[in-house]
Amino acid sequence: MLLRPRQETMVGNIVGALSEHDNTLAVAPTGAGKTVMLSAALGRMFKKGSLNKACVLQHRDELTTQNSGTFLRMNPSLTASFFNAEVKSWKGDVGFAMVQTLTRPENRETMPVLDALIIDEAHHACADSYLRIIEQARKNNPNCKLLGVTATPMRGDKKGLRAVFDNVCDQITVGELIRSGHLVKPRTFVMNVGVQDELRQVKKTASDYDMGEVAEIMDKRPINQAVVQHWKEKA
Repeated sequence: MLLRPRQETMVGNIVGALSEHDNTLAVAPTGAGKTVMLSAALGRMFKKGSLNKACVLQHRDELTTQNSGTFLRMNPSLTASFFNAEVKSWKGDVGFAMVQTLTRPENRETMPVLDALIIDEAHHACADSYLRIIEQARKNNPNCKLLGVTATPMRGDKKGLRAVFDNVCDQITVGELIRSGHLVKPRTFVMNVGVQDELRQVKKTASDYDMGEVAEIMDKRPINQAVVQHWKEKA
């Protein structure tokens, strides 16, 4: 599997950052090929001899299969294993683990010495479940490298990621990928569902709207049905 030029650059930046720091964050939008890039970065680090064992954390079960498949296509000489509700194995060079399973105390204790821990959808990394796994990985190996990949580094709760990641090695933007022809320019459609006057009355908390109030206005069956119908017509 060949990397596009921009992917090649990010992979180089990931490997370079992890050779200098114990953690780094790579930011790229949906469609950029985050799994391809993290797989390529891992493959190069294994080839250089800087990794013997790694783990990729996911928060959805289907991602363990998808990500491991991409990883093996990128790195056919390496092996993968799974750690989830059904299978609990660390036999592979890289373990693809469900955070909900691995965060349990009895499962964390089975973690081998990891040279790298990769967090997919890394904006979740400040959640207690992830922090417990990171703590265990660093307890087992204080030199364990931490790589986070995400399209959305800004959390909805405004909680920063600095407690886990203190540097960003690279950021690919949607604009870059549109200009290079790898993403289609988005089109925006606006529909009137008749609640503008109510929405104007919503209070702001800090600099943002009270999303609880917004939900009370917007999250109603007739409005949701109208939005779905509108989407079907346009898409």
